[in-house]
Amino acid sequence: MTRRKVRVLNKLGIHARPAAMIVRSASKYRSDFFIEKHAEAGDEDDLRINGKSIMGVMMLAAEYMSELELIANGVDENELLDTVEELFIQKFGEE
Repeated sequence: MTRRKVRVLNKLGIHARPAAMIVRSASKYRSDFFIEKHAEAGDEDDLRINGKSIMGVMMLAAEYMSELELIANGVDENELLDTVEELFIQKFGEE
């Protein structure tokens, strides 16, 4: 199992288009993939979703500068995380 922290750098956060890009990219790999959003003050629990589910990714409601943790487990976990992390670095092509 491999984990990486990323920050949402695109101003609009994770809306429908970035969510679709994440799911489309992650679905090319065999490894299990999750995204975790850690609880902030006032929130009850951390939120862990299936990163290959568009509804799950949208449910994160990750805004600009949110910190997320990418978690992959499987034979191609590092390649999967490299691909998804690059989407965050490139701001999903929005800026």
